Amino acid sequence: MKFFKQFEKQDMGGRWLFNYCDETHSFNCIGEIEDYFKKSYEAIVPGNFELDLHANGIIPDPYYGINIKIVRNYEYKHIWYYRKFQIDGAYDLQNAYIVLEGLDCIADIYINGKLLGYTDNMMISHEFNLGNFICHGENEIVVHIKPVAIEALKYDYPVLASGFHANYQSLYIRKPAHMFGWDILPRIISAGIYRPIYIEYRNPVVFNECYLQTSAINDDSCCMMFFYKCSFEKNPEAKWSIVLEGDCKDSYFREEFELAFQYGKHIFDFKNPLLWNPRGSGEQNLYTVSATLLENGSPRASIRFRHGIRTIKLIRKTVSNDLPSGEFHFLVNGRKVFAKGTNWVPADAFHSRDRERIPAILDMAAELNCNIIRCWGGNLYEDDLFYDMCDELGIMIWQDFALACAVYPQDLNFQEVIRHEAAAVIKRLRQHPCLALWAGDNECDQAHSWFGFDINPNTNVLTRKILPDCVRNHDPFRDFLPSSPYIDENSWQKGERHLPENHLWGVRDYYKSDYYAKSTCRFASEMGYHGCPSPESIVKFISPGNIWPYDNEEWLLHSTSPMPEIDKRYNFRVSLMANQVKVLFGNIPDNIDDFSLASQISQAEAKKFFVELFRGKKWMRTGIIWWNLMDGWPQFSDAIVDYYFNRKLAFDYIKRSQMDVVLMFREPDKGFIELVACSDRPKSTFSNYKVTDLGTGETLMESTAVINADSVTSLGKIKLNKKDRRFLMISWDISGNPFFNHYLAGNPPFNYSWYKDCLKKLPGY
Repeated sequence: MKFFKQFEKQDMGGRWLFNYCDETHSFNCIGEIEDYFKKSYEAIVPGNFELDLHANGIIPDPYYGINIKIVRNYEYKHIWYYRKFQIDGAYDLQNAYIVLEGLDCIADIYINGKLLGYTDNMMISHEFNLGNFICHGENEIVVHIKPVAIEALKYDYPVLASGFHANYQSLYIRKPAHMFGWDILPRIISAGIYRPIYIEYRNPVVFNECYLQTSAINDDSCCMMFFYKCSFEKNPEAKWSIVLEGDCKDSYFREEFELAFQYGKHIFDFKNPLLWNPRGSGEQNLYTVSATLLENGSPRASIRFRHGIRTIKLIRKTVSNDLPSGEFHFLVNGRKVFAKGTNWVPADAFHSRDRERIPAILDMAAELNCNIIRCWGGNLYEDDLFYDMCDELGIMIWQDFALACAVYPQDLNFQEVIRHEAAAVIKRLRQHPCLALWAGDNECDQAHSWFGFDINPNTNVLTRKILPDCVRNHDPFRDFLPSSPYIDENSWQKGERHLPENHLWGVRDYYKSDYYAKSTCRFASEMGYHGCPSPESIVKFISPGNIWPYDNEEWLLHSTSPMPEIDKRYNFRVSLMANQVKVLFGNIPDNIDDFSLASQISQAEAKKFFVELFRGKKWMRTGIIWWNLMDGWPQFSDAIVDYYFNRKLAFDYIKRSQMDVVLMFREPDKGFIELVACSDRPKSTFSNYKVTDLGTGETLMESTAVINADSVTSLGKIKLNKKDRRFLMISWDISGNPFFNHYLAGNPPFNYSWYKDCLKKLPGY
């Protein structure tokens, strides 16, 4: 059947012009702007204001040295982006719409001198009908972006609404919280047209919404629900119908049904479907689906999309004991899945650059064998490319709504802002099979006890009423978690030690301390440890005179301390990284090369321990989403890959710890360490294995074993004296393919030179 386009698209990206000033002038046409400023600057759209300033030589590279502080001088500027454009005479102007996928943030939009519309939310796409504003031939557009720092003053902040010092302006303003200053990204409030802008010339007959979902899978069949909402002429003579088709490999379905109204649902069964599975649990089968709207049997409109047939459920409950408590795990296609993954933070502090960085970052996540990514609530909702790739790679997405580390306003107007935003985001993302869970926010339940209050977070109307209602109405087949961590009534009454899912940060001391090793949560959705970038990367963002020693302003700013003179929460993070080195090796190296390597070893051992702590006790523990894969700007952080895509040592360590089958040692118990094999495979595996002490060359264990499917298999124990310090290499093969892991036995401090010598004996080092 012929595919009918729903619209023609005219790209409005590329070369624009911009200007800025402190005054609140409302220039509504290009002539007024040019008369006032006399000179225009070139801009690139999609882009960011600060990047345009840098490209025009107005500010230096904001990522170098202390230059990020200069950006704050532009927080109170009014900004105008403008250009002229042509409209082809063949197009119907009444069905022309301008779409701004990402406008940052509070802006008036003028077309040919007339006010077209207003935006105040960076998180969602905006569109406006151009019919009465444009003409065939030459037209012009002016986008006046107002300073958020001033606009934020227009709200009446109640006492309860709370955030950290640098973040108060973010409470009412719908921009990612990180842009106001965070511990992983600098304060760059920014502005600009950061995602594509284009004109759509739409057909009068169109699908407004399509949503295909799997409601159930039973043996060799599945039940599917197709929701549609379309526009077409009201003609009593016409008979309207939809043909729905889908194919994947040699699997195919076709449904045809008549319409009684412009929107509705069609439910049908489909035999022998090919299922979409998370990475490591099976294939990621994706159906190409087309829906065609017919009038009296003749096609009038079509839409295409991809669909993965699967079911995903979150199983969660709390109980009142101090052991790993309650339940928290994902059930995919009826099978329990152990979650291994990372938190997703902004790909770049300047969001116009996100899309170009996403593919390489997700390829690394796949290389690490991640089957889940948590999209952290301090970020924006990611580019469509991100979700498309996760569909293909089999990486489940835990999607926070964009709320983080604050007690947000509860007034009716703000409730409506969040309701509108959530509905738009849900409708945009719900078709993706990778999307596994909606979560209300990041750490806002905990924040109800951070700012001098002790308030039950279950009174939060945003996450207990507004957001769950939106999910229920627009995506009823997915689960909703009110917060991460979620403090339900049981946990509120009995304490956070009863949380089945938690963020494990603590005092950031020795990574094997009781805080980590004896944590009682089933599932850790944040857990990290600092690691210094390589000197090769450091010289790209720290000026020569400040590379060493580390106790200087540039290291502090890149650690990240967004407003060190006002908000001192983050000023400790450089010394934290150094102290973690001192704990492991007994001293802090006196040069940048050894400091960097020692810090990377400290981080790598810590994150390896975290992953294996959870995997080694599968199914008593059910998943870990560590913090984090990639830096969004040059910094000293918990990321295992720096901003320049240079991998830290932890990348390799985690890669080995997250293999489908990995051999590892559990921590000492009564003078012995136990070797176990953890498998995520659905079938048992035969393996030969050996344990070697790389310090002495001695073989401590060697045998063969059957490794049980989807569980932990005990392989034996080795005696370990309290004073022993050993670097043990575990090697094994499966079907002739060799693998290895290692275990650092004993208590710190370890000898740094000895560790380096042992490290060089591992394959590939």
